Amino acid sequence: MEDGSENYTAENIQVLEGLEGIRKRPAMYIGDVGKRGLHHLIFEIVDNSIDESLAGYCKNIEVILTKEGGISVKDDGRGIPTDIHPKTGKSALEVVITTLHAGGKFEKKAYQVSGGLHGVGMGVVSALSESMEAEVHRNGKVYRQKYERGKATTQVEVIGDTTHRGTIVRFKPDSLVFKEIVFDIEYIQERLMELAFLNKGLKIVLRDERVEPVKEENFYYEGGLVQFVEYLNKARNKLHTPFYYQKKADGIDVEVALQYTDSYNEMIYSFVNDIKTIEGGTHLVGFKTAITRTINEYLKEYGNGKGKKEEKRASGDDSVEGLTAVISVKVPEPQFEGQTKTKLGNSEVKGIVDSVTYELFKTYLEENPDAGKRVLDKVTNAIEAREAAQKAKELIRRKNVFETSILPGKLADCSEEDATKTELYLVEGDSAGGSSKMARDRQTQSILPLRGKILNVEKAPIHKVLSSEEIRAIVLTLGCGFGEDFDLSKLRYHKVVIMTDADVDGSHIRTLLLTLFYRHFRKVVEAGYIYIAQPPLYKIWKSKGVKYAYSDSEKDSVVQGMGGGVSIQRYKGLGEMNPEQLWETTMSPENRTLKKVTIEDAMKADELFTILMGEEVPPRREFIEAYAKEVKNLDV
Repeated sequence: MEDGSENYTAENIQVLEGLEGIRKRPAMYIGDVGKRGLHHLIFEIVDNSIDESLAGYCKNIEVILTKEGGISVKDDGRGIPTDIHPKTGKSALEVVITTLHAGGKFEKKAYQVSGGLHGVGMGVVSALSESMEAEVHRNGKVYRQKYERGKATTQVEVIGDTTHRGTIVRFKPDSLVFKEIVFDIEYIQERLMELAFLNKGLKIVLRDERVEPVKEENFYYEGGLVQFVEYLNKARNKLHTPFYYQKKADGIDVEVALQYTDSYNEMIYSFVNDIKTIEGGTHLVGFKTAITRTINEYLKEYGNGKGKKEEKRASGDDSVEGLTAVISVKVPEPQFEGQTKTKLGNSEVKGIVDSVTYELFKTYLEENPDAGKRVLDKVTNAIEAREAAQKAKELIRRKNVFETSILPGKLADCSEEDATKTELYLVEGDSAGGSSKMARDRQTQSILPLRGKILNVEKAPIHKVLSSEEIRAIVLTLGCGFGEDFDLSKLRYHKVVIMTDADVDGSHIRTLLLTLFYRHFRKVVEAGYIYIAQPPLYKIWKSKGVKYAYSDSEKDSVVQGMGGGVSIQRYKGLGEMNPEQLWETTMSPENRTLKKVTIEDAMKADELFTILMGEEVPPRREFIEAYAKEVKNLDV
């Protein structure tokens, strides 16, 4: 591999402004100063190394979580230039790390494509770190400079000779900026694994030196996106081997792996220059358009996989039902938009992805008739299920129009109409439903009792979902529609609380409800409106003093505090509490504990719901065996 340093020098570094504003408004640069922002610092430095990999110069990246609470990121790229920058008279290394908008990514000479914050990453990390050190191996020398809160505290010094090349960045986030400095190893693993999948042949090592023995993981995938799709589908029933294609057109590189499964949910992840585009964009639109067009042409030409010509046309949703795909495009100058700046806006990308996908996917179906037949079977079933679901939806709509009250009879609704002040409790069982109806604050709290276990939507087609009485009751109560009729602004409650017993059945019902919300009301989850109630496990009393404990450890400390002669009751279900106790412990806003359900990583959530609720047994067994030791209280 050529060294490449001769075409990456101080002259490639452009400077736009200083760092003062970053410490005043860190959230503008890293999103927030909580968990996400803290981890963003790591990913900014890693993204610089990834950019070296995209440019063809880096094969190894090592990320270390140190005992002292810092982070070290090492790569074998070209090394940040250390020669004197012509405009500032300082070393290019110092300019990159102590100046905002300084980097080699604004002009296309040093990098054809890049991710990260487009050259602001190093500066942002140094501004928000109490200490930082850069060590550059380049041109046979080892260079080093130290920084504190964005300012250099030493000159760039030569500290030795080297036969290697690359950059090592060590930093410790600033406790004056971040409320809590705790790194989540799983959160970091997910992103590094993703990056290794997206860059086949790149090896990423993650070492956690905070634990004994030291934990080390290697991420290296020679198969790239194909292995990514296989990983995503490990708990699904596959209809064919993954189809992979890569093609460059008009300077834009399109790389895709896709595989249909018998699942009822699509799982499509899109990336631009290795940045996850969680809001999609033009590349995703182009991909889906091409898939639908190809499927419809194939249906018309070859029939529906069952030997007859198909008059019906597949919708976009029909075409991607059960499809798992990873789309990775490399765009020289990406334009991002959307609420989180993770939606690709370049209009030219849509047509390129569309034409590449259409041409290659059509050829694939023609050359692999067995796979083609199974895909057409799947799509035809999706069309039929959609038509059946449409009839079920019409029934719901007609009920809305003709009934005097559109709400289910068993719902005890509240009197408040302002959704920002109202709460809906989804309660398991009639006895708990009765208690909670008596316990509630009638002005703001509504109760919907659910009988038995609701349908597992992971294993059911859409028309079965809509014909389930309990799910219909939930849809009507929420009031925000379903599927293409969904409208978050019509949601009648901004707190939807799942309240189930603290036993195995209660956990199962809670998981079934979470699966329903994740698969069919994901926007409600993303908006932060889903909560889980925490009923107590124990009632502990002595003479007239009564206390409640929500875990075994809390019970032990309460008993210790009250001394001898205490009575303990273990609650098996919500129905064992009288309305006053239920209100005091679980429903009163002053005393209760609610857990908000969030989706920090959609890919991880998808994987968990598929493993826990899907058809495949071996992955579920492996998951339970791996995590059983972490379960503290288990009722059997």
